[in-house]
Amino acid sequence: MYCQPELLPSPTEIAARVWLEGISGSLLANLQATMQRVGFSFLFAMLLGVPLGLWMAYSRRADLLLDGINTIFMNIPALVVIILCFLWLGLNEMAAVAAVVINKIPVIVVTMREGGKAIDFKLMAVAKAFNISRWRTLIDVYFPQLYPYLLAATRAGLALVWKIVLVAELIGCSDGVGFQLGIYFQYFDIPGILAYTFAFVGIVLILEAGFIRRWENSVMRWRP
Repeated sequence: MYCQPELLPSPTEIAARVWLEGISGSLLANLQATMQRVGFSFLFAMLLGVPLGLWMAYSRRADLLLDGINTIFMNIPALVVIILCFLWLGLNEMAAVAAVVINKIPVIVVTMREGGKAIDFKLMAVAKAFNISRWRTLIDVYFPQLYPYLLAATRAGLALVWKIVLVAELIGCSDGVGFQLGIYFQYFDIPGILAYTFAFVGIVLILEAGFIRRWENSVMRWRP
């Protein structure tokens, strides 16, 4: 068996296509549009999901009230949420971002709720016994116990956001990587699809190595 060039282009052909898309300006413009949606969606979801998850961890009433709702939203297909948001809010940026945020929040809530429940408050009591200030206790005792769960929520959230944003762009946006992939799919343009895919994966790897991993090394340096 052998790979048919029209089904699996060579690496040099894909690299050449990336170069052509880059110098034409199309690749950069679509990557920028997608990254903006990813950034806004991720920020809003974290700002809402982290405090909500911690609230559920420390309030039994909130946990009982919201656990079932969160489970429902975790199991609603992302495609359904995207379609409904576009139908209700129109084909605009607000609908695209809202669809991604709604799909992402439940994952963050579950992770941070478990992180909040795993906090060892005996260590907090020890800090209080030694008259350590509340601010220092928060920074040096509370947050270090929460960082592993926050990092997990960040990584899982980003992985989910990339995928949902591309689907939203494919369905209801006029630019972005997902939109361009839809066009190339219609023309069965495999080199174009792979060129955008590898370019996007490159951006993700740069963010992982340049930001998330450095942040992890910084906040987790207390671990052996």
